[in-house]
Amino acid sequence: MNLYQNLGFLVLGSRLRRLSESFIAEVNKSYQNKGIEFDASWFPVFYLLNKNGQLSIKELSIQTEVSHPAASQLIKNLKAKKLVISAPCEDDGRKQLIQLTRLGKQLLKEILPIWDAILKAMDELVDENPKCKPLIEAISLLENGFKDKSLSERISIQLLKTNVNA
Repeated sequence: MNLYQNLGFLVLGSRLRRLSESFIAEVNKSYQNKGIEFDASWFPVFYLLNKNGQLSIKELSIQTEVSHPAASQLIKNLKAKKLVISAPCEDDGRKQLIQLTRLGKQLLKEILPIWDAILKAMDELVDENPKCKPLIEAISLLENGFKDKSLSERISIQLLKTNVNA
């Protein structure tokens, strides 16, 4: 067992970040290997726009659970690459609706097979290692648990219990 495995929950964030960075790097390498200029960080926007056609930045922010400024910055970058455009909402002119451009739709067609291959590759990995199967459910349970009561609140409670017992 390596250091990270021995320390368990004390390094959970570090392990998840390392795993995430490795996963994203490998996915980006898959796009590059196919000669496709796409970044894995764009995935949520492309996925949601493919599913919904158009969404406001606020809706994108809510559905991706990122701040409005972070969503705005990502949309700004995608606009600069001519992959998305914004247009005023017919019902509310103050609201800008984001949608894929023709170039963005073409890129989407190129990346859809890679998304399918990612799912199949991960299913294959889980089939080879059945103990991995509950991972997504476990992550969801942790996320929901942190929404119910933040980790910092839980730590504070534990510290209070320790001080009471000391």
